[in-house]
Amino acid sequence: MYLGEGDLERAAAFLGIAPDVFERQYCIRTRTQLRLRKPRDRQCTFHRDNCCSIHPAKPTQCRVFPYWPELLESKTAWAEAAAYCPGMNQGELVNIAEAQAISAEMKAAYPEMYESLWNDKG
Repeated sequence: MYLGEGDLERAAAFLGIAPDVFERQYCIRTRTQLRLRKPRDRQCTFHRDNCCSIHPAKPTQCRVFPYWPELLESKTAWAEAAAYCPGMNQGELVNIAEAQAISAEMKAAYPEMYESLWNDKG
C-alpha cells in the first residue's frame, strides 16, 4: 500500500501519534516511495475484521479504488480487479468524468509512480 506524505500525516493524526513515529512503526521508505509494511497474514496492517481500522484517514490508494488510472484505462485490468473485488460492478453507475476526476487524485498523490509508468508506456 503506497502512501503520499499527506496520507502519512492524516493516518498519524488519526492514530494520535507523530508522523515520524507512524513512519517508523508502520512504513518502509525507499529512495522514491513510501509504503505501509505488509503483515504476513493480510494485505494491510490496518485491514482488520474485513474493515479499514483507519477508515476516516485511509490512504489515497485505498480511498480512490477502483478508480486507479491503470484500471480505468484498461478493460482487461478492470475485469481482473473485479474478479477479486466483490464490490466492483455493483451499485449505481459512476459517470466517467467523475471516475476520471477521482483517478486524477491517484496520479496527484503518487506522481513518481505514475510518471515512471507512463514513461515506460511511451
